[in-house]
Amino acid sequence: MYRRHFLLFAGISVIISAPIAGFWGYLYFSVLNGVAEQAGTGQPLNVSNETLVAGVVVGVITLLLVPFNYGAVTYAVCESAQGRPVTAWGVVRGVGRKYFQIFGYVLVIALMTVAFCLLPLWIWILVGWVALLPVMFIENTGLIAAMGRSWRLTQGYWWRTLLILFLVFIVYYVAQIALGAYLAGAQFLVVIVLSSVTTAWIFSAASIIVTSLVNPIIQIAVVLIYFDLRVRREAIDLFQLAQRAATPQPAS
Repeated sequence: MYRRHFLLFAGISVIISAPIAGFWGYLYFSVLNGVAEQAGTGQPLNVSNETLVAGVVVGVITLLLVPFNYGAVTYAVCESAQGRPVTAWGVVRGVGRKYFQIFGYVLVIALMTVAFCLLPLWIWILVGWVALLPVMFIENTGLIAAMGRSWRLTQGYWWRTLLILFLVFIVYYVAQIALGAYLAGAQFLVVIVLSSVTTAWIFSAASIIVTSLVNPIIQIAVVLIYFDLRVRREAIDLFQLAQRAATPQPAS
């Protein structure tokens, strides 16, 4: 699916990540440049007020874009899997309708990361919620209803879902490492021409773009897991075939 719709999914992911990459690259450059300037003075290293303000602004922008980072490609995959055309405005509108619910889901995950000390419990809950975003987009439900729906879909298939996710994450990290190796090689060549601070700025931003190219692997897999669970629990494919058979065909 990613290969067939590479420009669509990768384009959406890169467009959303581009402003974050630019802002974080600038912030990284500002910090490193300030450190380099103060390193030879013998004075304690201090971060300028401008850099602190930039850090706050970048943090707020990154936070506001979180629902689009998690939801845009997922929405596009859901629409594509149902045979619907996908447009840029359609993705923005679709994610915008669920913006605060996606934000709440990400906030719950963040709180779980802080509050739960037991990793197995954290994994158990996350696998149970694996289909949450596809449920929200395809079945048009709210956050709480999607949590319950995803939990019911994974019942009886929890270990199978965990294994699939484990294998997908292996593919994800292998792809990320491979692209990162090319990026590291390019960084070694560029540092010969540019200063180390400028090179760090460029490649800190580039690393975010590289990650954005790999992220759709997980988001596509999550949507396909959702459909697979529905096929196994609800025979959705048979239901769709029955609907098509019952639909009057135009006369030839």
